[in-house]
Amino acid sequence: MPTNEPDNPQTAHSSMEPPAQDQGAPGTTTETEPTPDHGEETYEGHNRLQGRAALITGGDSGIGRAVAIAFAREGADVAFTYTEREQEDAEATEAVLREAGRNVLAVNGDLRDEDYAASLPQQVIDKFGRLDVLVLNAAYQQARDGIDSVPTEEFDRVLKTNLYSQFWILRAAVPHLKPGASIIITSSIQAAQPSAGLFDYAMTKAAQVALVKALAPDLGEKGIRINAVAPGPVWTPLIPSTGWPDHVPEFGKDSPFGRAAQPAELAPAYVLLASDEGSYISGAVVPVTGGKPF
Repeated sequence: MPTNEPDNPQTAHSSMEPPAQDQGAPGTTTETEPTPDHGEETYEGHNRLQGRAALITGGDSGIGRAVAIAFAREGADVAFTYTEREQEDAEATEAVLREAGRNVLAVNGDLRDEDYAASLPQQVIDKFGRLDVLVLNAAYQQARDGIDSVPTEEFDRVLKTNLYSQFWILRAAVPHLKPGASIIITSSIQAAQPSAGLFDYAMTKAAQVALVKALAPDLGEKGIRINAVAPGPVWTPLIPSTGWPDHVPEFGKDSPFGRAAQPAELAPAYVLLASDEGSYISGAVVPVTGGKPF
């Protein structure tokens, strides 16, 4: 009699052996070797988000694409942001979402632009008639040699991408969100285990955790949930675009499972937090770290 044996997390996706590689930021899926798995062939929806509308920043690749695919297959209409360099990735993501039979809005722009960031919630409402789920996922990181070598422009880029944009979008979105809405921020294990070489990125990730905990009581009184997902090592274009090419082949091997996650392995956490199945979860940080302590 056949059995449905669970996957061993140590050996799932174990064939991935990325070569040393480097690409400019933001990285792209088309330049990332091997290609990350976003769940294109594996994610099966169960109508958990039927009829809802979601906005995902950085939804063209990596975790954002995996979440977009999962949301669409769960029945949601999906809007996502991308930059001009990511046009090819955005088109590929949009095609998968449309195959799921959902309405799609892909919005090109720079999240460091306040007017652009603040316009996004209204653009979604104009397109879909509603906004139910907000996933603030886009991020920027670069390997640092030391705090004394980081120019203000780079520090500014990290904070504006990872923090300012989220503030601008939240400020514009919250007045439109109705009871039952869900906000999800992509934080990081760096919030709890900061690396010196990513000190500015880690600062923003810790700030995101504080933001979730600070806003949860106030938003809860409005019937709105806010949570964070804290990924550990995940194989996305962010990694080969961070500026550490020699580190890439070893990326994730220090986790208890001995490997990095694939973006598809993160998506179910976002679905839980976005859906009614997570109705009593707010102010939480959900670590998806492969056993690394958070």
